Amino acid sequence: MAENKSNFLGIDFNKSMTSDVMLGIGIIAIVAMLVIPLPTMLLDFLLAVSITIGLLILMLVMFVNRPFDFSIFPSLLLITTVFRLALNVSSTRLILVQGSSFDGKIIRAFGEFVVGGNYVIGFIIFIILVAVQFIVITKGATRTSEVAARFTLDAMPTKYASIDIDVANGYITEEDARTRREEVRKEADFYGAMDGASKFVQGDVKVGILITVINVFGGFMVGMLIHGESFDAALRTYTLLSVGDGLVSQIPSLLITTAAGIIITRAESKDNLGEQIADQIGAQPRAMFITSGALGLSVLIPGFPKIPLIVLAVLLAALGKVLMDAKKKEELQAKAKEAAEHKIRKPESVLDDKPFDILAIHVGYQLILLADPSSGGSLLERIGNIRKRSYQDMGLLIPPIRICDNMNLEPEEYSIQLKGVEIGRGLLYLDKLLAMDSGEVTEKISAPEFLEPAFGMKAIWIDNDMKDAAESRKYIVSDCATVIAVHLTELIKKHASELLGRQEVKQIVDKFKKDYPAVVEELQNEKITNGDIQKVLHNLLRERVSIKNMLTIMETMATHSRLKDDPDMLTEYVRTALARQITQDYVDKNNPNDLYVITVDSEIEAMIRNAIFDDPMEGRIVALDPQSHSAIVGAMRDAYKKADNMGYLPVFLVSPQIRSLVLTLLEREMPAPAVLSYSEINSGLKVNVVASALLPDAA
Repeated sequence: MAENKSNFLGIDFNKSMTSDVMLGIGIIAIVAMLVIPLPTMLLDFLLAVSITIGLLILMLVMFVNRPFDFSIFPSLLLITTVFRLALNVSSTRLILVQGSSFDGKIIRAFGEFVVGGNYVIGFIIFIILVAVQFIVITKGATRTSEVAARFTLDAMPTKYASIDIDVANGYITEEDARTRREEVRKEADFYGAMDGASKFVQGDVKVGILITVINVFGGFMVGMLIHGESFDAALRTYTLLSVGDGLVSQIPSLLITTAAGIIITRAESKDNLGEQIADQIGAQPRAMFITSGALGLSVLIPGFPKIPLIVLAVLLAALGKVLMDAKKKEELQAKAKEAAEHKIRKPESVLDDKPFDILAIHVGYQLILLADPSSGGSLLERIGNIRKRSYQDMGLLIPPIRICDNMNLEPEEYSIQLKGVEIGRGLLYLDKLLAMDSGEVTEKISAPEFLEPAFGMKAIWIDNDMKDAAESRKYIVSDCATVIAVHLTELIKKHASELLGRQEVKQIVDKFKKDYPAVVEELQNEKITNGDIQKVLHNLLRERVSIKNMLTIMETMATHSRLKDDPDMLTEYVRTALARQITQDYVDKNNPNDLYVITVDSEIEAMIRNAIFDDPMEGRIVALDPQSHSAIVGAMRDAYKKADNMGYLPVFLVSPQIRSLVLTLLEREMPAPAVLSYSEINSGLKVNVVASALLPDAA
């Protein structure tokens, strides 16, 4: 029975009075106020609600950390504007109908008490209030909204690209990336909505002036012609009430307009506005002392009030002293904490230390903060993400990476070392950001250019406050920790084969054996050792082929175990089995079924095939005479440049028997050459020849 009462005609009365229903009823009520007269008591209550809403919104804006955390603000701005206008219309109706007998408490309080009962003073105060709101706050907020919306929308593609780079390099997870993309979208939606909502604020101020002027002249005419009041009585009554009504409507409007100006000028921060003001102003106690001294000296100027200036000078000096003491206390606590962390150690045997780390990052002393989480450094976390991402994407187990300070480096330098030998170096500025030109920059920023260390792209250093401007011009902006992380990631990909040792192969095989013991047992029965597996994996990683598909790799090696003494040919069979995986890195991203290649003349292939020599030390090599070598390499280099200039990824296509030997020929001549064999092309791919390597005579 109770259930039937709560469900009548399909309506669930327990859930009908939700927030969305209440909002709908409220908006209908606001529209109704424009045409339905209100009792004076209800009008007073609603005017108090309007002022309360204005104060509440201003306080809410003060306590948000990011502007788009208060994403309903533009819609709220429109609703409150319509609400105030509806109240203005209702109060105008009552004032004109009731005249001197109008007993609205709040409007009369503003008209008589706030402006002293003088309608001239009241009108002047009203004009000044409107001028401040319209010329200063509203105009500034509108302009800021336009600029913020334009810069935010222009920077969206670059921000999305930066997120994709972070995901690709393992700094963030896919879930983090989705969250950041959603934040970018919310930010763009918010500033776009604020750009439009600021126009409502402008219109609200203009209508407020118009309504007040109409009220004064309309009330004057109604008072004299309808109510029979004298000129002075009508002028005094309706001017005071109209000015009071205008002030009552403009006060909440001023509060919300100020809130709009604050939220649109806020920078994203972990703290609210009050905490930011306290932290940033309180961080400079010397400014308090200097200002206090200036106020103290101004007492000597004849005619200046001495007591207020002396009181302010003393208060500022006391505040500066408190802030200075607090700052010194924080510094002492930091030093004590640092001293406690450096405990005295006993002498250790030199044999306990490793002669070198497999992979290490050496930094100058100014860059140590990047690896200190207590100081906001994120490098350690990013390195952990890089190791995790390398295993997920490439199947490669990266050994622990040590970060250590190196007094032989410049304070702002870092060096990435592999087995004690430097493989990369860079220079960073902790107080700046790196802006890279990916080739899509619309308008360059004037600053000294250099080549960034990871990709060799043109880059500049910019101040932190120029980030949005740089991103809007299509620069890719990174902080110092990201620069090191990206550089490290690229060097890991380049030297992946050197990072794969016997120990790492054993870990991979042991883990694989738990899931596929039969495959590992067959390999062991065929006398294929971890060393043989390492050689094949080394060959794959040398060409940046992922080894995460260990099932296919192991099964192929077991099938062709007779070639265990020829790791190069065994690798070719493994590559053929991984054809789909390998080719997907080279297909056209817009048309995944299209592969653009460079073919090699049959005469060149014949010359290489005839020059193959089995060296007892180096294995299969190509023994070409210098003239033939120069001609072949020159022809391939020309074809490479032609394909690159046409905008295609240069991929050489050759027969399987010579694929690895062609790669060896090209490795020292071209940056990361890609060489595929015919057996690695999937049947569903469409092969498009964009260039051919021909000998000079054939060409």
